[in-house]
Amino acid sequence: MNPDLDHLHPYPFEKLTELKRGCKPPAELDHIALSIGEPKHPSPHFVIENLIAHTHLLANYPLTKGTLALREAMANWLGQRFSLTQGIDTETQILPVNGTREALFALAQCVIDRSAANPLVMMPNPFYQIYEGAALLAGAHPLYMNCDASNRFLPDLDAISAQQWSDCQLIYICSPGNPTGAVLDEAYLQRLIELAQQYDFIIASDECYSEIYFDEDQPPPGLLGAASAMGLDDYRNCLVFHSLSKRSNLPGLRSGFVAGDARIMQKFLLYRTYHGCAMPPGTQSASISAWNDEQHVRANRDLYRQKFATVIDLLSDTLRPVAPDAGFYLWVKTPDSDTRFARDLYDRQNITVLPGQYLSREVDGHNPGQGYVRMALVAPLDECRDAALRINNFLQN
Repeated sequence: MNPDLDHLHPYPFEKLTELKRGCKPPAELDHIALSIGEPKHPSPHFVIENLIAHTHLLANYPLTKGTLALREAMANWLGQRFSLTQGIDTETQILPVNGTREALFALAQCVIDRSAANPLVMMPNPFYQIYEGAALLAGAHPLYMNCDASNRFLPDLDAISAQQWSDCQLIYICSPGNPTGAVLDEAYLQRLIELAQQYDFIIASDECYSEIYFDEDQPPPGLLGAASAMGLDDYRNCLVFHSLSKRSNLPGLRSGFVAGDARIMQKFLLYRTYHGCAMPPGTQSASISAWNDEQHVRANRDLYRQKFATVIDLLSDTLRPVAPDAGFYLWVKTPDSDTRFARDLYDRQNITVLPGQYLSREVDGHNPGQGYVRMALVAPLDECRDAALRINNFLQN
């Protein structure tokens, strides 16, 4: 067996299951899950109809590169959304992927040189655990960049030494962030790009929450947009990952893309050809229809605005949550231990939230997720309102 498998940590939801063991929540209260970031809004009917209408394409093997029509739809959306002065080359700079999760993981297996003296993969802390697993199974060492209130929940670039930047081969960033909802502004992204050019490491920007935000006039910036604005039109050392899961409420479609530096994409295509992960033809057709439509995306944001406004107002006198910059998570400070809060809330109110310490690692005696819980406001508005009322009742009693 691969010995690196022994380095993997239990997944957060395994820890959560163990935490809840022995609890007996009130049977008269329906369970409300605020723990998993799985969108619950209806999937667009026109995408589903397109998928059904193209089931006959299952008779054909798909190409790893996907169809030109799919790559064009993805590239056009990316260029328009992030105001790219130099459009994405559909032959060399973009690939469809079966959801960003598999691509974020696969990238590290492709690009890490494990023969180096100290191959580092940097990531925010707390973080999406795929980053850590990808680093460990690629033979690299994770370097956790603490994100807490003192640095506005952003990775502190100044805390990294010159030697660490020299050893870095890959850095994962997530904006809007999971779980904090923090957004990296254009100046931050451009500074990171400059470091990547200086020290020659790859930036993997996980932007799967980029289309869930609150001000229609201020969408979160992206890595390629920041590169384009500084004249780096070949996007050297830059890759972005986008998905239809959150944007279009299609997590089961497993459809997204990776785009950026053609030199890296060439090697990633080679890797993926052997990996055997081509997107099914019907999924490609349905994805084209989703990337070509913005109306359902705007309607989706409206639903999230309503839920955040309602829940934040209801909890304003108890947990006093702060609205995130973007995304669909509330990152809430707990009055006591995050694990005790999560267990007792489930036991007494049949609501599941995720302890923050399960999403982070201790660095220099500090776990930046400790004392927080992540609440995913993915359920319908009435369930989110009911959850907030139950949380207030829990805290008041």
